[in-house]
Amino acid sequence: MKKCQSGTTCYVNVSVKRAYASPGPNDGYRVLVDRLWPRAVSKSDACIDEWWKDCAPSTALRKWFSHDPNKWGRFKQRYTNELEANRAEVTRSVDRAGHGPITLVYGAKDEQLNHAIVLKEFIDTRILGTRVS
Repeated sequence: MKKCQSGTTCYVNVSVKRAYASPGPNDGYRVLVDRLWPRAVSKSDACIDEWWKDCAPSTALRKWFSHDPNKWGRFKQRYTNELEANRAEVTRSVDRAGHGPITLVYGAKDEQLNHAIVLKEFIDTRILGTRVS
């Protein structure tokens, strides 16, 4: 049980999943967290409930990072700074998703070093207030 920024009680579990993985019954509210739609994924197959373009890394940051693992630490910090500057929108997005599970859907190949993981951590620690496992 978590307290959302709006003061309501939330039962939120945030997870991440590649856009190329099949939707599952435990995904809950599925949100695309990329600025661009993933290649070769149809909108009907993706089962996306909402597209959080404004919660994705800026185009400039995404291009700078270019999925270079050597830039991961700096990317994570810069993206967290962007999220902090856009905290109100992230909070509104989480509130719109409701009180059940949220799956952050992303298109990157790397399942360990991608922006959805940073966004999940930001939501868990700064929006919901505690770490959700």
